[in-house]
Amino acid sequence: MAARLREKYHKEIKQTLQKELGLENPMAVPRLEKIVLNMGLGEATQNNKLLDPLVADLAAIAGQKPVTTKAKKSIAAFKVREGMSIGAMVTLRHDRAYEFLDRLISTALPRVRDFRGVSTKSFDGRGNYTLGLRDQLIFPEIDYSKVEKLKGMNITIVTTAQDDNSARALLRAFGMPFRQGA
Repeated sequence: MAARLREKYHKEIKQTLQKELGLENPMAVPRLEKIVLNMGLGEATQNNKLLDPLVADLAAIAGQKPVTTKAKKSIAAFKVREGMSIGAMVTLRHDRAYEFLDRLISTALPRVRDFRGVSTKSFDGRGNYTLGLRDQLIFPEIDYSKVEKLKGMNITIVTTAQDDNSARALLRAFGMPFRQGA
């Protein structure tokens, strides 16, 4: 079964964006390439067992097994040695990416307390958007009673757009709730 958001993209959004951005070639219309979820846990340097619930939470949110990330170099001030596990990440592509974006926009973001929309300033200049979340409890897959420690995460939405305006138009068409006046 194809993702609901992917079908909407191919049936409605693609044609609308092509007209809006003034593109002649339909292949030049920006599309979702992948979504990368990243959770870092600095306290894992002292206690390696803290990483297991982090990996389990990320797997529940993404629906895919995460990869543990390791430190690239030693930093004595943070008591980090090269090769230590310090976080976890997942890359979602194709239907899983569309399905996750649909859940993020329709279910998770509305559960954020005092939510006024996401910032429009988080684009990187190349058409990618990064969103930081303070805790993982906004996702309905996480069991509130089993969470020992609140952990934030970064969500990077990678698009094929060449500039920020095209990417912003794509995400707005998907239903991303951008802050008004920002």
